[in-house]
Amino acid sequence: MSRLKDLRKYVDKKLNKIEDEDKRTSAISHLYCVSLAAQMIAKKRGLDPELAAMAAMLHDMHAYKTGSYDDHAHLGADYARKVLTKLELTTPEETDIICSAIYHHDDKLTVDSPMDEVLKDADVIHHCMNDLSKPIKEKEQARFDSLMKEFGVTE
Repeated sequence: MSRLKDLRKYVDKKLNKIEDEDKRTSAISHLYCVSLAAQMIAKKRGLDPELAAMAAMLHDMHAYKTGSYDDHAHLGADYARKVLTKLELTTPEETDIICSAIYHHDDKLTVDSPMDEVLKDADVIHHCMNDLSKPIKEKEQARFDSLMKEFGVTE
């Protein structure tokens, strides 16, 4: 089994413990959609799509586990490090890359490392495209516009 499949199996077990069906469905949808978007963005930008997908699968797990989004990116990076260490799926360097992306993923107005940017952008794609009836958040608008230009999507 691939590392990504192993990680998804672990994440699925955790998500399936969410009792509220709507919250569980939303969590599964978000993590898998962001993971797919992260793979595509990473591949286009010449980065490791597997690491991008792994970061995306873990990026909101702390929030889903605790039910709180308070400081979820920073706490989520710590949670991800524990998971990756426990599962022994990544090298220490890969773990650092994944955890950095998770740590910074909520800082949509700043520019960080290339992999950090992949996760931010994948997260924004799902936030903005998941429900087209909702307005785009102000902090995500410029990033979303830039992504649409990068991918040649016009209105």
